[in-house]
Amino acid sequence: MNELTSNLSYESHSIAHSGSQLGVLEKAALAFVALGLLLLIAALFGVSAQMPEATRALWLGVAWISIAGGGLTFGLHKHLSDKPGIRNSRKTTDSLTARGAWGWSLAVVLTTFYVVLYWFPGLLEGLIRLHDPLSQILRGKAADQWFVYGTFYTAAILVMGAKAIAKYRHSRYQIFRTCVIMVTQLGFAYLLPAIFAKLNQPEVYLSYLWPLAYDKLFPGTMDQFLRAGNIGYFIVGWFVVGTLIATPVLTYYFGKRWYCSWVCGCGGLANTAGDSFRQNSDKSLKAWKVERRMLYSVLVVIVLLTSLLWLEPFLPGFAKGPVYLLRQWYGFLIGASFAGVVGVGFYPLMGTRVWCRFGCPMAAILGLLQKFNSRFRITTNGAQCISCGNCSKYCEMGIDVRHYAQRGQNIVRASCVGCGLCAAVCPRGVLSLENGPPDGRFNNADGLSLLNGTKSL
Repeated sequence: MNELTSNLSYESHSIAHSGSQLGVLEKAALAFVALGLLLLIAALFGVSAQMPEATRALWLGVAWISIAGGGLTFGLHKHLSDKPGIRNSRKTTDSLTARGAWGWSLAVVLTTFYVVLYWFPGLLEGLIRLHDPLSQILRGKAADQWFVYGTFYTAAILVMGAKAIAKYRHSRYQIFRTCVIMVTQLGFAYLLPAIFAKLNQPEVYLSYLWPLAYDKLFPGTMDQFLRAGNIGYFIVGWFVVGTLIATPVLTYYFGKRWYCSWVCGCGGLANTAGDSFRQNSDKSLKAWKVERRMLYSVLVVIVLLTSLLWLEPFLPGFAKGPVYLLRQWYGFLIGASFAGVVGVGFYPLMGTRVWCRFGCPMAAILGLLQKFNSRFRITTNGAQCISCGNCSKYCEMGIDVRHYAQRGQNIVRASCVGCGLCAAVCPRGVLSLENGPPDGRFNNADGLSLLNGTKSL
């Protein structure tokens, strides 16, 4: 009884603390973040454009040190000052995380940024020029909007990844997964492409495979790589082996989580910077039906487009025009508008996996492999389930995890990305991410009916 009273007292203190005013350290940390953002905004409007390069480098350094240092201090202090464990107080009532005014405002800002980034990069000229010193060091040439975007993207994953490690430090799996995300983004998606550019080689992100990086197996792209010499041959081999061999093998042993939750930059941003919005994913049956139709439609289109481009030399002249238009429209509608603008801009409104759920063709392929030829499953202990609903609420892929947990059914779903948050937020340890023999993954008659497509959940 004394232990129960102590725990209740601690939880009450935690909830009260979560709603209290910020402490001095937290206010100072936010002030540093605000200072860094103001410096970047000032650069955006050309304040630093005429400065000597050394002065711009100092400006840039102060801006990013302020943002990163303040963000790390705020995030780490917030979570390390509490006992290990996840407390999600006010997630469904806070204006920022529950589609309130602040959430809508952030969605507008993010969406506007992506629209400008893709189609009006000239408006970012001041910000781009500010990053020239860093780009010269890493790439040996002036910055462009994609280098600036990569810098923002990587900084968000590193800072918010450290925050996620502090928040989920009671879970070894979450620590491992987040560390892999951070290392992959920094090494394979930021530094290595910069090194390629400095060596006058194609600047490619090795953490993205076809069909997510939809042009990597296009004949024209591969020909460009091959003309780059030895590194080009390595790049072609990387994408061919990664797509055709590594993907099915790794998915067999680990499920789609090896890519969607450990390697992919889209998933990396969702599970770090977007972690606060995961509960906003739609869990309805209608959303699941829309998800299936959209996801596999995009997969069919990119497979068709890639096939047509390889067949293009044998196509009659009148057929080549439509193939070119299909490529252009795919790049605009899917590659930019959906994956970029909607995929991140709608985090505060539709959760963090809008693109992964409804549009990513890589997720579609991995999902099919995971469901029908993989050792991965989430096992459940129905006897311990108290139907609190935390697992379903915080599933970023919109899966009704509680339905399976209540019945003691293994969860074998094509859409599951194996982030493990359902298990992490469960107060009773009902859920467990496991790899085992493919036989018996569907552990009862209800599960078998799912495999045969006779039941929809």
